[in-house]
Amino acid sequence: MPMELVQTWVLPALLGLGLAAAAGLRAFLPLLLLALAAKFQLFGVDLNEKAAWLGSDVAVITLAIATAVELAADKVPFLDHALSALGTITRPVAAVIAAGSVFAGVDPVIAAVAGVIIGAPTALAFHAAQSGTRVASTATTGGLANPVVSIVEDLLAFATVLLALAAPLLVPLALLALLWLIWRLVKAVRRRVAAGI
Repeated sequence: MPMELVQTWVLPALLGLGLAAAAGLRAFLPLLLLALAAKFQLFGVDLNEKAAWLGSDVAVITLAIATAVELAADKVPFLDHALSALGTITRPVAAVIAAGSVFAGVDPVIAAVAGVIIGAPTALAFHAAQSGTRVASTATTGGLANPVVSIVEDLLAFATVLLALAAPLLVPLALLALLWLIWRLVKAVRRRVAAGI
């Protein structure tokens, strides 16, 4: 495979996949980390010319505030469910922006289409898995464990973004493992609920 193909399409697609998966858990955290990586030129991140605004001071400050609000609100009972419902819209949009922005060497329209193809379905899949975990947590603990589950999701989103930035080739394996673990957890909780434990 020619190196130019890898640099232009494969690595950005894998990076976009990791960012989109993290956006399925937290809408603003992946965008904030991507903005910081672009601003400080970390991990060799190069943004598409139409997404250069992500590395601006205004974008970083705005995303930092949005991330702080999202992370805090997700720990509050009832707000976490409202945030999850809103996330059905915001998380795929954030994923499309993040995934499309990392296709630096292509036409911005093609980058946007790639962002839609990679970002939206990936974010929706991880958002659905997260929602399933929350339903299982609420059913078994009356919602008392939801803040702990939220912290685990924060850490998973953060780790997924770091992995995507540092080692995009490992993203598919990590995401498959993560989806498998979530599926096993939801299945185990449903069995306990069915058994009346």
